[in-house]
Amino acid sequence: MKQVFCIERITTDLQSQVVKGRKTTRELCYGVSSIPPAPNAAERLLDINRGHWGIENRVHHVRDRTYDEDRSQVRTASRPQVMATLRNVAISILRIRGTRNIAKRTRRLNRKTETLLALLGA
Repeated sequence: MKQVFCIERITTDLQSQVVKGRKTTRELCYGVSSIPPAPNAAERLLDINRGHWGIENRVHHVRDRTYDEDRSQVRTASRPQVMATLRNVAISILRIRGTRNIAKRTRRLNRKTETLLALLGA
């Protein structure tokens, strides 16, 4: 452990209507790091934290919303990891092929074996 840090997050819920405007929340997040203190250490820690949220938004959010992963009944042995890998592969293939809306494209490919095989290059 080289340093301890605190990140303050202030978020505004753009979809909720509160009496006086939007709902705003403040959260303090504490962490430890092996990055040694340096003049630019704060910026580096913030970049790492933002990178984490980029992954969360690009992968986990899609898996949760499009593939309803949180309600999956697959819970034993290595099956959850296998299913997560298959979902990640599907998302990656669609992104490589230029798909912007993963949910819409997944629905369109549902039960269209020929189109799906063409997409995979088979």
